Amino acid sequence: MGDAWADMWEYLGTDRAWQGRNGLPSLLWAHVQLSFVAMLVAAVVAIPPAVLLGHLRRGGLLAVSIVNIGRAIPSFAIIALVLPFSLRWGFGLGFWPTLVALVLLAIPPVFTNTYTGVRDVPREAVEAAEGMGMRARALVTGVEVPVALPLILTGLRVSAVQVVATTTLGALVGYRCLGTPIVASFQGSNKGPLLAAAIVVAALALLTDGAFSLAVRLLVPWRARATGRTADTTVAASAPAPLVEDTASA
Repeated sequence: MGDAWADMWEYLGTDRAWQGRNGLPSLLWAHVQLSFVAMLVAAVVAIPPAVLLGHLRRGGLLAVSIVNIGRAIPSFAIIALVLPFSLRWGFGLGFWPTLVALVLLAIPPVFTNTYTGVRDVPREAVEAAEGMGMRARALVTGVEVPVALPLILTGLRVSAVQVVATTTLGALVGYRCLGTPIVASFQGSNKGPLLAAAIVVAALALLTDGAFSLAVRLLVPWRARATGRTADTTVAASAPAPLVEDTASA
């Protein structure tokens, strides 16, 4: 392990660590781009139907069970399944097969948390809003989604951290990202690039988690004051209810 650390410091002292297509800044930017696009697509695909089903309070168990199928399939297996179609349809290697796998990975936490958050809005609040004459659209946008926002953000947070970590698999199918030096150095004797890239991936995942924590505190300040920290909640496919809730005392 000591040799690996020495190799890393030697690697970081060279120009190739910081310049060119394989430099860490360029690979980091490509990594962030793919992760951001995957999260954006997952949010657009998952949130609207989850809000609708949560508002209607029906069909949620079936929908949650279907979207959670993606959790049972390894991301690399999805990349391998998508790759032939990507090549056949002219999309090529790298970006598109990896994007599909990341979107399928990101959808379940976003969908399940959004559905549960909207569904579990207190009935008294909904009835009070209806008594004030709110129509369905105003009820969803003005009451249910704001109340469900902490869980929605938590779903996005869980998915984003998973996506950042899993984007490294894109290197296996030719997408240049932080996984590239990891894969290239895996069987070589010099582990410096591997260790440096792995540390950057870990730091990026922690930064992503911290950014969503900050977003919750800014967008839902009353919840942060009430609990001391936001709950990390995901929903099991077998029952649309929180599977894990990590709440620390203030």
